[in-house]
Amino acid sequence: MTARRTCLLAAVSAFAGALAGAAAAQDPGVAPVASPTVAATSSATRAAGHAPPRMRGMALPLHAYDPAHDYASPLAELPPLGVTHVAMFVHLWQRDGQSPAPRRHPLRTPSDRILRATIARARALGLEVALVPSVLLERPAPDDWRGNLRPPSWAGWFQGYRRELLHLARLAEDEGVALLAVGSELSSTDGHEALWRALIADVRAEFSGALTYSANWDHYERVRFWDALDQIGLSAYFELSRAEDPTVDDLTAAWAAQRAALEAFRLRRGLLRQPLVLLEVGYPSVEGCASKPWDYAAPGRVDLEAQRRCYAAFAAAWADAPPGDLAGVFFYEWWGEGGRRDRGYTPRGKPALEVVKGFFAR
Repeated sequence: MTARRTCLLAAVSAFAGALAGAAAAQDPGVAPVASPTVAATSSATRAAGHAPPRMRGMALPLHAYDPAHDYASPLAELPPLGVTHVAMFVHLWQRDGQSPAPRRHPLRTPSDRILRATIARARALGLEVALVPSVLLERPAPDDWRGNLRPPSWAGWFQGYRRELLHLARLAEDEGVALLAVGSELSSTDGHEALWRALIADVRAEFSGALTYSANWDHYERVRFWDALDQIGLSAYFELSRAEDPTVDDLTAAWAAQRAALEAFRLRRGLLRQPLVLLEVGYPSVEGCASKPWDYAAPGRVDLEAQRRCYAAFAAAWADAPPGDLAGVFFYEWWGEGGRRDRGYTPRGKPALEVVKGFFAR
């Protein structure tokens, strides 16, 4: 271990301890929960010193073009890995970044029947479920993505999005879902605080579990409605290193710095009662994945070791985080064939999977 890494990790550990003390000094509040099995940490539970175990999660995007696709096989593979929670990503669609509003797609969004059956199967396996709606674009213009939507009317866009989100909230309530994200990486919407607060209130009227929002890694400080939610969610694709062949120590130091920044942000904004939940942590297994982990189409050769190092760095930087600060992590993603020739995100059949299992075992 380098001296630089030792100092950084020591600083992070000390800072986390200070945050925990500050959190205990705050007045407790009660966050809605679905049942005693929900692993989302309520502020009342943490104030009493009984924080539940951290969510050990895997992301399962419901990617299949067949809305009747059966996800039984990948779900069955998760419990032996030490996974306790599965994040199901449900895609809503709009034509491009200027479309009026998103909607369910008849072929690319799972039917209610399949979604209910998939949630029920996961719970039968002993897995708790997080539901994450995600907006995708059918015919994006250059540089279009869900983070820079520009509809003709934001009020109209939120009205359409509200219709779809409330439908999912009711379904999630019926099926005992533990955690619901009200959105994912919708950066251009983050400044519409009043619209978001009204929407979150409507969702709470339909869903009794914990609520979060998955902010993009470079935009979480601009979200102004964190206090209306139970957890601070992130798509955590932070740039770790632009070096050609960074070491695990280098990558761990980068992750430790991001952890310290997140903890400082929570302290600065008075959000110590909202723990972090990292809804997406992942790296494609290609060379250079530490520099732009969000780029699933990055060129380069398959590099399983580069992926493994990034996972190992995350595990080293976050292993000692208490559940009151880190409510859980979901590794992205359990989808795809995997194996030594696969350049995608999945750790299936790759050295990174051993890191995941070790992290969950600790």
